[in-house]
Amino acid sequence: METFAEKLDRITNKKRSFLCVGLDPDPKRMPISDLLEFNKSIVDSTIDLVAAYKPNLAFYEALGLKGLDELRRTIDYIRTLSSEVLIIGDGKRGDIGHTSEAYAKALFSEWQFDAATVNAYAGLDSIDPFLSYKDKGVFIWCRSSNPGAVELQDLKIANGEQEKPLYEYMASHYYRYNLNGNMGLVVGATYGDEIKIVRTACPDVPFLLPGVGAQKGDMEEALRSGIDQYGRGLLINSSRSIIYASSGLDFAEEARIQALDFNKTIDFNLGLLGKEWSHI
Repeated sequence: METFAEKLDRITNKKRSFLCVGLDPDPKRMPISDLLEFNKSIVDSTIDLVAAYKPNLAFYEALGLKGLDELRRTIDYIRTLSSEVLIIGDGKRGDIGHTSEAYAKALFSEWQFDAATVNAYAGLDSIDPFLSYKDKGVFIWCRSSNPGAVELQDLKIANGEQEKPLYEYMASHYYRYNLNGNMGLVVGATYGDEIKIVRTACPDVPFLLPGVGAQKGDMEEALRSGIDQYGRGLLINSSRSIIYASSGLDFAEEARIQALDFNKTIDFNLGLLGKEWSHI
């Protein structure tokens, strides 16, 4: 059976792209009021350019049952256009074992996401139910992209004689449990040095990197620090800078322009690193 990491490599190489577009519809910013039509327009204009879409569940849950229905219809629409593009349920779920079992069942069996983001604060038994879905990706929230991340994630953890910041300890600790090749890590693109540290600790797990775009994460630094030894192992997420590239009715066209520019930047920087797609 193809592992999630292998599936990710296949789709990124086929699309020649690490781009993951966050489908985070905000009624205050959407140029049209129909959420489903907004999402469909973004998908129509970018699906040939992306490796993945990442709906952030909060934006749909905030709209109640209607929002969840629109999420279901968005997922179904993407599936009608492509069976290969990955869909990541970004909910950062995580709790004690039996609750996590329910979360995993919801995200993977009911919603049929290809991957999900999880919160591993409660320990291994909180993420084990997710990892047991061997063909599904499990991105552990490791180093978040927000400025407040340093308040807790940089705290030093004593591990024998060596101290490590919490985010590094978490990465190396959970790396030991990647038995099914389906574990990944969320590492903010706004912290280039930390990406490099986590890549050293986890040389062959996929990274989901949020923060390029509206949060000003540096693409070149993210690529240089985040790619694995083969020049792959990444999804770079961009949400607001693509889906809200225009506040007018040309939003879909502008989203495509931004996605094309995003991929050109990836290609250029991979070339600088000697990792053109033809060499991957």
